Amino acid sequence: MTIYGVLKRPLVTEKGVDKKDNERTLCFEVALDANKTQVKAAVEKLFKVKVAEVRTATFDGKIRRRGRFAGYRSDWKKAYVRLKEGQKVPDFAEI
Repeated sequence: MTIYGVLKRPLVTEKGVDKKDNERTLCFEVALDANKTQVKAAVEKLFKVKVAEVRTATFDGKIRRRGRFAGYRSDWKKAYVRLKEGQKVPDFAEI
């Protein structure tokens, strides 16, 4: 799996930007079958920083309706990546 297959997109939310500013933690949507070691390697290679810790959370897809038609959103996985002390936080989440 390539680094772009592991990291799908950064999550730029209010909570994510707050964590980035205060705790040096980046939030990403990652592939469902990606593990913490792959996420760490992908972030270190892509942004050229050192990673201290990776935490992941898996979310189940919800049922969504449009009138009488129903469908499911797909399952997805989120990763919180904390950088080591002294590492510069990438500015991809600037608003």
